[in-house]
Amino acid sequence: MRRLENKIALVTGASTGIGSASAQILAKEGAHVLAIDISASVHDTVKVINQGGNKASGYNVDVSDAHAVERLAQSIKEDYDHIDILCNNAGIDNAAGRIHEFPIDVFDRIMNVDLRGTFLMTKFFLPLMMSNGGSIINMASFSGNAADLNRSAYNAAKAGIINFTRSTAIEYGREHIRANAVAPGTIETPLVDKLTGTKEDEQGKIFRENQKWVTPLGRLGTPDEVGKLIAFLASDDSSFITGETITIDGGVTAYTWPGEMLSDARWKDSTE
Repeated sequence: MRRLENKIALVTGASTGIGSASAQILAKEGAHVLAIDISASVHDTVKVINQGGNKASGYNVDVSDAHAVERLAQSIKEDYDHIDILCNNAGIDNAAGRIHEFPIDVFDRIMNVDLRGTFLMTKFFLPLMMSNGGSIINMASFSGNAADLNRSAYNAAKAGIINFTRSTAIEYGREHIRANAVAPGTIETPLVDKLTGTKEDEQGKIFRENQKWVTPLGRLGTPDEVGKLIAFLASDDSSFITGETITIDGGVTAYTWPGEMLSDARWKDSTE
């Protein structure tokens, strides 16, 4: 028996990266995945899941749009009655500059998708979980614990998600709903490619070489590694875990000042 057999799992931001990988892993664990994304490419994820002999359905929704999310919840209630798992993964980022230079519209958009979107999805889908219980997994970031330069909106949104997760856990534990957050470090995703450059271009190569030094495990993470953690939190294997934020960053935040590694020849040599 697979861990999530016959469960209904909703995953936002499911078109690429961590969201797509998580949707596929949850489906392999037996869940019927409801894949949500503003992009039509979410249906590519659905196709992969269904072609693999598992179950998925796709929906195009902007998670920052309250009316759209409410309509989605009504539709899913009519079709499935309830959900068991909610993975709030949808998010955007933009290293748009120092705070006095940061465009207000960019700040608002990041907060709307990342933090407001997590709130809206949770607000409208909690009623579909309150009778049977379930698990909510929110996508935070190690940037929610330790800020990055020029990313004030993302830092603030992810920090907000961490405390919002705690609020959800303490308010709905009696309904047997668990809420946890996952805080990835730097993961090989299209979002990271956009911010830092790809494996193929010079800027991206330099970034990844630096990551070998500042990450104790000596590499970037993969979407599948995050997806497996999400599957654990979705399952009864984590039945007494709630209100937590689990960091998955290869050890970066375990180090007081990772930048020191860049000037430590012994560390560099150990990762070659």
